[in-house]
Amino acid sequence: MRRGAARAGAAVVCTLLAALTGCAAVPDAQGPTLAPATAAGHAVRLPDPHAGFDYQLGGAYPPPAGVTIVERDRTAEPAGAGYDICYVNGFQTQPEDSRSFAQAHPDLVLHAGGAPLVDPGWPDEYLFDTSSASRRQALASIVGGWIAGCARDGYAAVEIDNLDSYTRSRGALSAEDNLALAADYARIAHRAGLAIAQKNTAEQTGRLAAAGYDFAVTESCAAFEECDAYAAAYPVVLDIEYTDELGAARFPAACARRADQVTMILRDHDLVPPADPAHAYRPCP
Repeated sequence: MRRGAARAGAAVVCTLLAALTGCAAVPDAQGPTLAPATAAGHAVRLPDPHAGFDYQLGGAYPPPAGVTIVERDRTAEPAGAGYDICYVNGFQTQPEDSRSFAQAHPDLVLHAGGAPLVDPGWPDEYLFDTSSASRRQALASIVGGWIAGCARDGYAAVEIDNLDSYTRSRGALSAEDNLALAADYARIAHRAGLAIAQKNTAEQTGRLAAAGYDFAVTESCAAFEECDAYAAAYPVVLDIEYTDELGAARFPAACARRADQVTMILRDHDLVPPADPAHAYRPCP
């Protein structure tokens, strides 16, 4: 759900290459945006960088006043507030599915010492094995079904998490392995009529944008001083800062420094709903 960020590179924004890449102005619920043409020739819809945003992975709830962009897990219903983003864990298992996925697809999960290799920060998630073309094809088929499900449910975009799993693979995976699968996910999303968002892994921003990623959903880009790198590559950047990391005291200054296309919010660490006393939600002014 929440991932560490990495230092960044930059890429060329679609708006600067419209004549070369097929970018087109596309109206959405909040106003016109720029979106690249998909392989089928259809333009995908992007969120408005000036619209209100909420990140609801810890549980769905009615969006706060003024929020029209909402991200939820793929198992949840879209909020229907204007622009819905579907969270898909594309490189690791979801905690509740880890055991069943490993039993059904043992060859698609990395193993170490006879047991599935886990994410140290999220020890109930197993890393997908992206190390061969055949495994990537199998994973693309499975995850592609989830992406298609997001489209059927009415989402406008998908966010693919854990691209950086290769950094936690004890050398079993490479960046090239994961980037190849990431490119497959972009093609699958576009075929389904969905925009696709890069999640973190700022150092791969240029290559992901070149592979067809449309915008970014980032965590802690202000805390890690990465927002400008994402903003150089994408017309829309949706950033989540955390109360136990950047903190409420530094949030106003981060808002003041953000680029024009960066929408920034402050959330609690576990992204819990408002009924939980730990809930925190604060947008930039």
